[in-house]
Amino acid sequence: MHMNNNSNNSNDHTWTTQMDAARKGIITAQMVTVASAENKPVEEICRLLAAGQISIPANHNHESLIASGVGTGLRTKINVNLGISGDLCQYGMEQDKVRTAITMKADAIMDLSSAGLTREFRQWLIKESTAMIGTVPMYDVIGFLDKELSDITADEFLEVVEAHARDGVDFVTIHAGLNRKTAERFRNNPRLTNLVSRGGSLLYVWMELTGHENPFYEHFDRLCDICARYDVTLSLGDACRPGSIADASDASQIEELITLGELTRRAWEHNVQVIIEGPGHMNLSEITANMQLEKKLCHGAPFYVLGPLVTDIAPGYDHITSAIGGAIAAAAGADFLCYVTPAEHLRLPDLEDMKEGIIAARIAAHAGDLAKGIPGASDWDHAMSKARQEIDWEKMYALAIDPVKARKMHESAQPKDQHTCTMCGNLCAMRNMNQIMNGEKITLHQNK
Repeated sequence: MHMNNNSNNSNDHTWTTQMDAARKGIITAQMVTVASAENKPVEEICRLLAAGQISIPANHNHESLIASGVGTGLRTKINVNLGISGDLCQYGMEQDKVRTAITMKADAIMDLSSAGLTREFRQWLIKESTAMIGTVPMYDVIGFLDKELSDITADEFLEVVEAHARDGVDFVTIHAGLNRKTAERFRNNPRLTNLVSRGGSLLYVWMELTGHENPFYEHFDRLCDICARYDVTLSLGDACRPGSIADASDASQIEELITLGELTRRAWEHNVQVIIEGPGHMNLSEITANMQLEKKLCHGAPFYVLGPLVTDIAPGYDHITSAIGGAIAAAAGADFLCYVTPAEHLRLPDLEDMKEGIIAARIAAHAGDLAKGIPGASDWDHAMSKARQEIDWEKMYALAIDPVKARKMHESAQPKDQHTCTMCGNLCAMRNMNQIMNGEKITLHQNK
């Protein structure tokens, strides 16, 4: 293998995509970055990338990117959704979210903007972000083309994808698995919540209005050519993801997953990297089997899940329902978790909603890494446990997943003895065990 030190390959004609480079035995700068971050041999990263079991989304035009890997044997990554909506075109708030998400160690940011100056915001985001950037071009078609949905042509759908790729987007969600066969399966197997994917539902409506095949399925090879040109990773979207636990693991979801597996192989033939998207809402008892099924049907491609949300009854708390499902999914093989905020199903998240969602997703991802036995994952927990045993508050704050909240909570109620907290006081097990094992005198009476 030989090393390519370029940050991108705009002036290098020996390889087109990270997968192409890996298959040629070329070690790219992005592979080196990922190997270092994951504490793995770069040759292993290259081998898994060549096999499609990991992806390194890294558009040639995203110059500020610090590359990150998603897939087998790597830390579970988290994504943050944000963007401008028609009802809340507050660019400043979304820019604040971007900066905060990066500070809070989000691995990826998806710009789901669907109104207003979408391209200007996207270009600013790509320039600003060191994290990988994803989009759903389907959200942007009506505003970008200034047309009614039914008047948009297949060529124009692909034109929007290329515009996003040219801007520097690292991965795009494309609902290519919702073809006419999948749509028929959906119609013949009624659901409680129909199609809850925004992009998938728009494509279904277009197909019904025009009578045409899904343009991303019909022209999949052209789509791959665009992705290969810029090295955009295809995140094959799940238009039929369940929007309620009643619809999980049904015929529509599985039909689409089979199609996504077939499309994965076709994308790999173009040296295009692939991530598979998955549920959704799902009963706890079905999560592990779904993770295994995706890996089997999609040939080990990285799996990206929204949640899953394990119950439908908790609006305002869906960062919790998704974290429960996300931890189980990650432990069972999911590679990438999309965060969910307390505002899910209720409104566009604000900055505080986003913070809560990020922390919940990071907890779920880390819990999954512990269960998967990712090397080094337990070091963090060991260090925190040691700091607690030593009752070293500053060290505990520094190690906390949310240092600001940990410090604020402890310092808001100061105990008499700084080696305890107001929960236990003199009865603190850590303090008393430390003292007795050191042969020290223990005083428990509050007045002494």
